[in-house]
Amino acid sequence: MKPYALMINGQRVETAQHLEVRNPADGSVVGLMPVATEAELNAAVAAASAAFSAWAATPDEERQALCAKVADIIEAHAEELAQLLTLEQGKPLGGLGSRFELGGAVAWTRATAALSLPVELLQDTPEGRVELHRKPIGVVGSITPWNWPVMIACWHLIPAIRAGNTVVSKPSSLTPLSTIRMVELMNEVLPPGVMNVVTGEGGLGGALAGHAGVGKVVFTGSTPVGKKVMAAAAGTLKRLTLELGGNDAGIVLPGTDPAAIAEGLFWGAFINNGQTCAALKRLYVHESVHDAVCEALVAYAAKIPVGDGRLESSVLGPVQNEKQLALVRELVEDAKAQGGKVLLGGDPGNGPGYFYPVTLISNVDNGVRLVDEEQFGPVLPIIKYASVEEVIGRANASPFGLGGSVWSSDIEAAKTVAKRLECGSVWINKHGAIQPNAPFGGVKQSGVGVEFGVEGLKEFTTIQTLLV
Repeated sequence: MKPYALMINGQRVETAQHLEVRNPADGSVVGLMPVATEAELNAAVAAASAAFSAWAATPDEERQALCAKVADIIEAHAEELAQLLTLEQGKPLGGLGSRFELGGAVAWTRATAALSLPVELLQDTPEGRVELHRKPIGVVGSITPWNWPVMIACWHLIPAIRAGNTVVSKPSSLTPLSTIRMVELMNEVLPPGVMNVVTGEGGLGGALAGHAGVGKVVFTGSTPVGKKVMAAAAGTLKRLTLELGGNDAGIVLPGTDPAAIAEGLFWGAFINNGQTCAALKRLYVHESVHDAVCEALVAYAAKIPVGDGRLESSVLGPVQNEKQLALVRELVEDAKAQGGKVLLGGDPGNGPGYFYPVTLISNVDNGVRLVDEEQFGPVLPIIKYASVEEVIGRANASPFGLGGSVWSSDIEAAKTVAKRLECGSVWINKHGAIQPNAPFGGVKQSGVGVEFGVEGLKEFTTIQTLLV
């Protein structure tokens, strides 16, 4: 079985210890993850630090061109990376799976490469001239999750280097191999030390977040872990971008055509098997259309094949890991015990792999764990409501505020409701459709800062005001 290596200062670095990375569809070993020591983490940070001055001084047009070349090399190896991604993450190759993720990674990389942060002129009068300059921070520590490992890595790494920073990347220990390989490819384009990757178990991420040589940490993952990252970063007052958990609410308004929205509702909730921060996690449906929406969703969901991601016939794959599968089971069983009605699925069976069927549950409400907690899996609770005023309060009664959606044939009515939702992004008649030119981030306990577009690029800079 292939042992992978760290990438430090443009060189592969072999480690003394490795851990097995397994395919969640059947438990087979995909590859061996290198386990970095404290000394190797220090070496990676030192390499990034040593490379920073020259990279920050590289002309902006040259950095832009090199970032575009990074997009080219990822695209040239997209199928290789997609195959590896499916093996370690479990998602299907086709559809909205690994090839889709690689396409997104390339698109975001190209869009970010094209951005710029020109000097802003704030004042030019006889009294004086005031310019606002944006400068790179230094070494950026990136900590990425297991659900969209390649695309989210690009969301972190590309704006960091585009702005003139250098990077130490630490991917999830559950899905490290595709990121390691992508960073290897990036190092065929970038100067040594600009992009480094270290891997290991959870303690390594904490050590990176607390490292005195790191000036900013960008983290995507759960809110509890995000709080630990923030605490670790506090010792040196690091800059932070945290994209954390969500329990996104969708609201179907009265008068909406169930058949017209069923497909959009399904993919809003079940893209990547529900393992997406900004997936639709709880669906509130007006009592006048509740039963019809339930029927339309069941009819659509029942046709979706779930299986090994290596099979072209699979549309959804397994839950990525045993711990997440156990949480999904626990929340469904609790909902059943609280009177929840299983409309579809709910019985995982005993087959190999971490498979759980697409599950729809009605007759639940706020106060049931499946509604109040983020399930992060292939289960959607459907909650009946009577008045719009009431449902806005129920949707906002959450410590999370990542995304939300409103579904209606009356766009103006939907916009009115949407603007009252307490979340960083809100969609009308779709859910979770992020794009590289639209800032994305959460409110409340769903995060700090934003990603994407010029606003996201600014997160990787500090401001210097020049007064003449």
